[in-house]
Amino acid sequence: MSQSIPWKVSLHGGHSGDFCDHATGSLREILSAAVQAGYSTFGVSEHAPRIEERFLYDNERALGWDVEKLKSDFERYTQTLPALQAEFSDRIEVLFGFEAEVIPSQTYPILMLAHRQNHPFDYMLGSVHYVREISMDGSLHSYEQAIETCGGLENLAIEYYETVADMAQALKPEVVGHLDVIRKNAAPYGSVETPAIQRAAERALEAIRACGAILDLNLAGIRKGLGTPYPAPWLLIKAHAMGVPFCFGDDSHSPSEVGDLLEEGRAYLLQHGITTITALTKRGGALEKRVIGL
Repeated sequence: MSQSIPWKVSLHGGHSGDFCDHATGSLREILSAAVQAGYSTFGVSEHAPRIEERFLYDNERALGWDVEKLKSDFERYTQTLPALQAEFSDRIEVLFGFEAEVIPSQTYPILMLAHRQNHPFDYMLGSVHYVREISMDGSLHSYEQAIETCGGLENLAIEYYETVADMAQALKPEVVGHLDVIRKNAAPYGSVETPAIQRAAERALEAIRACGAILDLNLAGIRKGLGTPYPAPWLLIKAHAMGVPFCFGDDSHSPSEVGDLLEEGRAYLLQHGITTITALTKRGGALEKRVIGL
């Protein structure tokens, strides 16, 4: 068995084929991979179910899935993870989380907070994949639709960061996911680093700081060919200067992605003068933050 390393902590990922259409491997295999990768703490943050048919993914429709299937899978997740937490407790600290979403736009705070009330989650990961209820983290076609609906890329990016700020204020999640995922599909359409966008991003960071959330240093940015994790260097530097803490998120959707690129993420933080991460732990009983040196 691999020895755990204190700074190897992920608070975003652990998506498995048991509960997610675009993931592979079982949750047990995911956790076994986390032990082998040397994680000291591994947060599993399965996606909250989308409750309206219009939000189903194309591949879910192709599989014949519906919203009842998504709800049922999420309920199975909430019943499965606690038992695995106990089973793996002598090898790794497993945290029980879920990834919140901002759809439907008018009612998501009620829905997401109800999940927290109805299940014994350790933490919530707040993510934004939609602007005006249009996915900007999926296909290029939907990204183009979001650009057109918002009246241009700059307007889309500004609205994206406004949505992040609103989400942080409404949900007060312990962790905020992939802060600048808006850049994932942006390259063919222009820059998402204009002065107006940067001002909107800073307002989002102010909301994140105000609710005391940890920022996800999300390694999928490298996996998606962007050259760096999320967030990009300018946002990383700004967040650090504002005192917003970071923790890794491998955003794993298969056992092979568990722990993937952690060393690169550590080097990225150190390169920009960030020498600690802020983890979540329940080793003392109640959930608390823990600062760990890199």
